[in-house]
Amino acid sequence: MPKPYDSEFTIFMREWLEKHPEQREVRETGRALWWDKPQDAKAQRGHEAARVPVKPYYSSN
Repeated sequence: MPKPYDSEFTIFMREWLEKHPEQREVRETGRALWWDKPQDAKAQRGHEAARVPVKPYYSSN
């Protein structure tokens, strides 16, 4: 079975993270800052209520 392709960047990052294990924590902290947000049901309801219906690009007539 052939080995999956790994880009040069992927190989570089794997090797770099092996040499600098402390950067894994920094990377996870950065990810949490931008992506892992706590869920707020009240804010979510507000976003859904403010949604504007989008008209289709075509007409079925």
